[in-house]
Amino acid sequence: MTEASHTWIHELRERLASPLPKRLAPGEQRQAAVLVPLYVDAGEIWTILTKRSDELPTHKGQVAFPGGAHESGEDAWQTALRETEEEIGVPAEKVLKLGQLDEASTPSGFQIIPCVGAVPYPLETTANLDEISEVFSIPLLAFAATKVVEDRTVRIDGVDRLLRVYHVGRHQVWGLTANIVGNLLRRLDLEVDQELLS
Repeated sequence: MTEASHTWIHELRERLASPLPKRLAPGEQRQAAVLVPLYVDAGEIWTILTKRSDELPTHKGQVAFPGGAHESGEDAWQTALRETEEEIGVPAEKVLKLGQLDEASTPSGFQIIPCVGAVPYPLETTANLDEISEVFSIPLLAFAATKVVEDRTVRIDGVDRLLRVYHVGRHQVWGLTANIVGNLLRRLDLEVDQELLS
């Protein structure tokens, strides 16, 4: 491990550890986890995202981090690593655990813990086409540009919800994934100033 990689990994671990990530009260929702994979290229931190297949029963066609529901006896890390290997072909031993972000819930009935891990660069991925139509990478700083961020009111199940939408390249990142990205940006002091959006 180079000194540069040790430095960013150490800093991220510290930022993810304090304050402790928030946890939701236990409920009826299914427990799930996602992996937020990070790597450094050309001096910038990048993350890996997927576009979910249009054939899936939930969240079809949405941009998401690799992840899914817990299997019996799993914790968040075990779920996130298993799902990442199943969805994009990255084995668990390639992921260095950095920490976790705030737990979040979805209208579709999941409570999700985002696990943040460092992965080597370059990294070979293989999309499981039954679940994933595309795997792509985005630098974190791209999410922090005000020109790509929009707060939009959307009616979901008869309820108006204010959603943050990141327009990055040809992709729109919104919903749970946008919340996770926002949480990570806040931890890294990269979040877009709300006043600049108005």
